[in-house]
Amino acid sequence: QVQLVESGGGLVQPGGSLRLSCAASKIIFRIYAMDWYRQAPGKQRELVAAITYGGSINYADSVKGRFTISRDNAKNTVYLQMNSLKPEDTAVYYCHARQTVYPKNDYWGQGTQVTVSS
Repeated sequence: QVQLVESGGGLVQPGGSLRLSCAASKIIFRIYAMDWYRQAPGKQRELVAAITYGGSINYADSVKGRFTISRDNAKNTVYLQMNSLKPEDTAVYYCHARQTVYPKNDYWGQGTQVTVSS
């Protein structure tokens, strides 16, 4: 069974940094695009950052210049480096794996809580 396991969340003060990791198993990781989403209480889940299997990257405007997505295909892992964190970054962060060609499977992790507060 496919598993995406996030780690690295926690409580951090405003201006601080965290690095999230998402380790994938039972998929051919290198052919999947990988995304980080987040969902704050009472809000819809939103795309934070995405990286294709070819390495193309996109960010939400709200995190550009502060967050960096990267992947290590040898370790089947995608990362999200989050710097200059703000209280509005508080959310559950989810890892998402998606195939961009048939059969377009996609998978979600269980989420990791990030809380930015003084």
